[in-house]
Amino acid sequence: MKIVIAPDSFKGCLRSPKVCEALKSGILEADPSAEVICVPMADGGEGTVEAAVAATGGKIRKIEVPGPLGKSVVAEFGILGGQSTAIMEMASASGIELLSKEELNPLKTSTYGTGELLREILATDIRRIIIGIGGSATVDGGSGMASSLGYRFLDKEERELPKHCAGGDLDRLFSIDALNALPGIREVEIITACDVTNPLLGKNGAARVFGPQKGATPEMVEMLEKNLANYASVLMREGFLETVDNPGDGAAGGLGAGLRAFCGARVESGAQLMMKVSGLERHLDDADLLITGEGCTDSQTGAGKLCSVLAHAAREKNVPVVLVSGALKGDADSLLKIFAAAYSITRGPCSLEEAIDSAEENLYLAGKNIAGLLKSFR
Repeated sequence: MKIVIAPDSFKGCLRSPKVCEALKSGILEADPSAEVICVPMADGGEGTVEAAVAATGGKIRKIEVPGPLGKSVVAEFGILGGQSTAIMEMASASGIELLSKEELNPLKTSTYGTGELLREILATDIRRIIIGIGGSATVDGGSGMASSLGYRFLDKEERELPKHCAGGDLDRLFSIDALNALPGIREVEIITACDVTNPLLGKNGAARVFGPQKGATPEMVEMLEKNLANYASVLMREGFLETVDNPGDGAAGGLGAGLRAFCGARVESGAQLMMKVSGLERHLDDADLLITGEGCTDSQTGAGKLCSVLAHAAREKNVPVVLVSGALKGDADSLLKIFAAAYSITRGPCSLEEAIDSAEENLYLAGKNIAGLLKSFR
């Protein structure tokens, strides 16, 4: 029996390579004859670099860059095995997990460090870059990133805005000088891995939907919306973009729009992109079962999240899919329209801390139980 394991990260707990290892050890304990293929997955958010590198046999590089508030952090990017492709996460340099709850303030946070990470990759001979843009702490429209790449943001008096341009600075923006922008930036293929379809502005935009998640009060949300509107008008007036309504423009606090404007990036589904990078569809060709998983399953799972995308791809190849999850919430019947079976790995009532502490053991037991059940029917 060939079993393919392709989980998302159990965020806050285990990255997808560790989830794969735990499930695999349980399966092989119950059925040593099973062929188990591990394909770590992610959708562009935290854990994407690690998953892609693990799936392709690549390597990870680390550098110091300014974090969301300017304090130095160690960020990373990956070089995919056998490919001239780099992969990075903006969250590694400008992510919400880098700040304490008290530090969250999207008027002050900047994507400048994301630009520095991108500069480091551009200094190599890599000519294809995948950028995952989930998990940001910023609502600066990617202006900080662009500043790092040499674009100058000017006010009406042609005074330059702060180098680490943040969401709170964009009300003073009047023009953008591209004279000193990093040469060759548009000669590199840049792909934004993103499953968020929000525009930059409006009720579904970066400030109103994602601002509160990043520490914005209602007053701050309105200020950020106004500042982004000014930013958008400058981008369109000066010919960087024709519209800020493209799906994904509002992702990562507007970084989606910034990557389009300043790097010529195109957007692809993070889940679909990772399937291509990892070669998952090839592994499914002769598989008997796909096991996927995530930290928490809710109503969003069936609305395009990674596990449901993988389930759809497996169904097209007539491969049944089992979902393992840290917690199952919402309508169970709807899950069974997507997955052949869905299991919570927790063993009885417990706190979140207890669930996190026992996740690896619980995944091992889940793998053992699934394999044992399958073996009993052979």
